[in-house]
Amino acid sequence: MTEFMLIFRHPQQPSHDVSPEQMQAGIKQWRDWIGAIAAQGKFVSTNRLGFQGKTLKPGNVVTDGPYAEVKEMIGGNLILKAASIDEALRLAEGCPILLTGGHVEVRDIMKMD
Repeated sequence: MTEFMLIFRHPQQPSHDVSPEQMQAGIKQWRDWIGAIAAQGKFVSTNRLGFQGKTLKPGNVVTDGPYAEVKEMIGGNLILKAASIDEALRLAEGCPILLTGGHVEVRDIMKMD
């Protein structure tokens, strides 16, 4: 099995007009989706990124905010095991971020020896 990283991208200005009930429903969708991957023995790890950050560029130039020049942000990632990138893509199809205008980038992970 190869490891793949699913990178969750969303618009830079996510809506914060969400009721507590909607927030709980969204959390449940994520837990159910990740739980289904784990139940297949394919889950490795996951992380959610915050909204603060800085970017270091050549010449020690520092800018505020992650990816300040783009119109979307990386919200987090999940690492899973799959036989192929096509299988990893099929597992990504149920990702809740797809329901809110975001998308999932699927990348293979190269092992460092």
